[in-house]
Amino acid sequence: MHVGAYDAAITILLVDDHTLLREALRESLEGEDDLSVVGEAGTGEAALALAERTKPDIVLMDIEMPGQDVVHRLRGIAAVSPASRVIILTMHDDPLLVRGLLERGIRGYLLKSISRVELVSAIRSVRAHDRRIILSVSRESLVQPVREPRTELSERELDVLDLVAQGLSNAQIADRLFIAEGTVKRHLSNVFGKLKAFSRIDAVNKAGAAGLLRARGSSEP
Repeated sequence: MHVGAYDAAITILLVDDHTLLREALRESLEGEDDLSVVGEAGTGEAALALAERTKPDIVLMDIEMPGQDVVHRLRGIAAVSPASRVIILTMHDDPLLVRGLLERGIRGYLLKSISRVELVSAIRSVRAHDRRIILSVSRESLVQPVREPRTELSERELDVLDLVAQGLSNAQIADRLFIAEGTVKRHLSNVFGKLKAFSRIDAVNKAGAAGLLRARGSSEP
């Protein structure tokens, strides 16, 4: 058994809209004697309800999910379970996102490409140390200058954002625009950086407020 700073098991709430990933994470984490998954949530609303009921030590949370955007989820969790420490587990390697979410109180920002050993170590470290923050991002992200947000979007970025506003998934957008799904993700990452957005919903809301959305979805096939 791992000997840590706490005798009781570290309780963890998994928040991700991909069921298969949550199941894999649960199986992996519960293989450790000092870790216990107390709940799984696939939406922001479910995450807040579970956080309020279980009061987990750690909330392991993705950025992009149906329902509330990540900022609202962070505020909600802080309100219903102030002692919970949030670790972001995401595919977005973006210095602007890292900085913005750190300002909102997250205790870790990890990429989904990390190993199981790194994830377990990060959870234990965040739980054991009141002020420690764990980052696992690429070297390129760390040295990339963080620019102030811009509102100008390229034509292709606007195309992608219009389809996001219609509720299409990355795969559906790729099919519609005849591009690779990885290209869609790259465009969305650029959009997030330019709009200082933390999620698809946040990007759509900010683009709408700035008058950037073309509102032409109903006329497209």
